Amino acid sequence: RCVRSLRFVVVRSEALARGTMTAAMQSLLNFDKPLDVALLDTTVNSFYTSSNQAERSEIGKFLKQMQEHPQMWTRVDAILETSQNQQTRFFALQIMEDLIRFRWGALPEEQREAIRNYISNVIIKMCGDEATCRREKLFVNKLNVILVHILKHDWPGKWPSFIPDIVQASKSGETLCENSMHVLRLLSEEVFDFSRGNLTQAKVKELKGSLNNEFCLVHDLCVYALANSRKPELIKATLKALASYLTWIPLGYIFEGNIIGTLLHLFPQPVFRNSVLQCMTEIAGLQVDATYDVHFLTLFNGVMQHINNIVPPGTDLPAAYGQSSDEEQQLVQNLALFFTTFMKAHLPMLEKQIQQEPQMQAKIAATLDLVVQISYVNDNELFKSILDYWSVFVCDIFSSECSMDALPSQFAFGGSGNGGQKQVSRKVLHAGILSKLRLLMICRMAKPEEIIIVEDENGNIVREAMKDNATLVQYRIMRETLVYLSHLDHDDTESQMLEKLALQLNGKEWSW
Repeated sequence: RCVRSLRFVVVRSEALARGTMTAAMQSLLNFDKPLDVALLDTTVNSFYTSSNQAERSEIGKFLKQMQEHPQMWTRVDAILETSQNQQTRFFALQIMEDLIRFRWGALPEEQREAIRNYISNVIIKMCGDEATCRREKLFVNKLNVILVHILKHDWPGKWPSFIPDIVQASKSGETLCENSMHVLRLLSEEVFDFSRGNLTQAKVKELKGSLNNEFCLVHDLCVYALANSRKPELIKATLKALASYLTWIPLGYIFEGNIIGTLLHLFPQPVFRNSVLQCMTEIAGLQVDATYDVHFLTLFNGVMQHINNIVPPGTDLPAAYGQSSDEEQQLVQNLALFFTTFMKAHLPMLEKQIQQEPQMQAKIAATLDLVVQISYVNDNELFKSILDYWSVFVCDIFSSECSMDALPSQFAFGGSGNGGQKQVSRKVLHAGILSKLRLLMICRMAKPEEIIIVEDENGNIVREAMKDNATLVQYRIMRETLVYLSHLDHDDTESQMLEKLALQLNGKEWSW
């Protein structure tokens, strides 16, 4: 009887406590008096730390009610300025983000301008001190996202001076300039990469046009930062921002300016290599006319000048990759992406240079040999991205061989441009790489569709296919590539297959 009485007292006390807490929380929705930020901090902290599931559920429902209240956004500034709880400040930013995404158009113009100015001023204030900016990095990143949401609504129509404003402000300090690069990168990605389904076609067209028209200011800021800063964080942020713009900016900024020269100057420095390679990959993938071939040739020669320092000859890449840091593995991935992108777009141009520059053949072979070595790395996603290039490369060589075989004999000789000498077959030119590719395809061949024999519900013996769609796609690409390689030299294919089978039969390469 005493135990039951004690339990009743405890339950009643908890109920009274919850009732008191609920009443206190409801006072947070009273907009006739200033917000009790300390109480809000306690409420949010209880949601994240309470072990009572019923209590957490109740607080969660209340916080959602607060977040959806149409006037709650008016309390955001008070929360951000006085709250001592990081989760509470992110809660306030989420309220502001929801307002901008879903109810921005319903606000009067003066309120929208006040919010724009407030968010901008908070970012500038936090970036005024580097230590604060580094410590509050996640918070600043969230503010940047909110600013970009505002830009998608108000720029350029209601905020035409945004680009000149951010460029001018960026020159007042390196930390603020670094954050401006993050904002400009986010803006480019939102407009060109993630706009489908989020913005109307008319708005996307307007934003793209504005970015194109004002990119000269962004370009000048990037060049200014790369030329004058010695701060690695700012240079890397600038390179990442530049990489997001290189795919769509007018070609004159790339080929008539000094962007390629700047990238090649930074490339030997290990701290910048990954960011530089991302920029150079975007440039390498551009499909332009032969007028710009000299610039692509400069880019290729500049990279090859330093490649032996990055990957010393004789390095066992598959073994080294497994023991490398994340940054070093990313470097290998970026090298593979750059070379496959460059070769896919510009290999014929490099082959034409062999007559004027005899060492070019050795450079091409070294590049393709490096990509073959990377293909043996134990990273299936990396291998699949390289495999896409090998399938294109082999098919292209096979097609060129078929075209040469179809020509009459008198057309198999060059004219005055090559001194009457017979044109070198691409199959002969790349014979060494093609042989290595045959071994690669044999060694890393994906599993074909597996068939097992089972008994169905009627007692009949039937065949059942075990399907793995991703592996099947990879198998079909590799099989087709190996077929082309076999047509190009069936004797070498047969020899390598027999050699591998012999190694399996004698047990040297047998495994379960």
